[in-house]
Amino acid sequence: MHVVMDKPARKFVVGNWKMHGNQAALPVLGAIDAAARRTPTVDVGVAVPATLITAASQSAGAIHVGAQDIHAADKGAHTGCLSAPMVKDAGAAFTIVGHSECRAGRQETDTEVRDKVQAARRHGLSVILCVGEALDVREAGQAEAVVRAQLENCLPDDADGGWLSVAYEPIWAIGTGRSATGDDIAAMHAVLRETCRATLGPAGDRVRLLYGGSVTPANAAEILATPNVDGVLVGGASLTAETFLPIIAHA
Repeated sequence: MHVVMDKPARKFVVGNWKMHGNQAALPVLGAIDAAARRTPTVDVGVAVPATLITAASQSAGAIHVGAQDIHAADKGAHTGCLSAPMVKDAGAAFTIVGHSECRAGRQETDTEVRDKVQAARRHGLSVILCVGEALDVREAGQAEAVVRAQLENCLPDDADGGWLSVAYEPIWAIGTGRSATGDDIAAMHAVLRETCRATLGPAGDRVRLLYGGSVTPANAAEILATPNVDGVLVGGASLTAETFLPIIAHA
């Protein structure tokens, strides 16, 4: 069964732990879960390392536990990879696909990302689909065109906000010392909403649009108040309760 997310008016705050965390970090998840219980009007998720999916899902009561990536195939000779059925069996309710670190570091193509979206869909996982542009693309004035094309190429025909969210990652604003302004975020999220509507029809209005670019307790409130921003995808600030809980509270 898919984890059905509510309409975009309900914010979605997701932590991506990347290659951080072990059994000793489970109390942090417990604190996040307790915060999610106190804020039932906000959906909260954490994409943990694969080694923690089972333990996290068994202890979670209010948060959605997810995987950070999947392989497009259901099984096969893919050493070191995990399929949608595997992470679901481990306890994951959703997966991230197309993260900028996977697109850049592993040279993932839009076709491969779309195949992953479809694999997750087949096996009842919700999906956070990431799109975003590099600095040279933005400086060339091609940011909106490139991100629009990424989204169009990665969206399956049956995409729906009941199981799909889209996260915009301005790669040029992550760990570079540069920041995306409110106007930058609003402009790109308007493009994403327009693209979802044009591609999916009325279902495009239900797709939640998340912002993921160095989100912190200091900037979360402003970001979450930006038009067409339905939530945030949080990296480093999601690793501790002290920095992640204030972001949930802002939502």
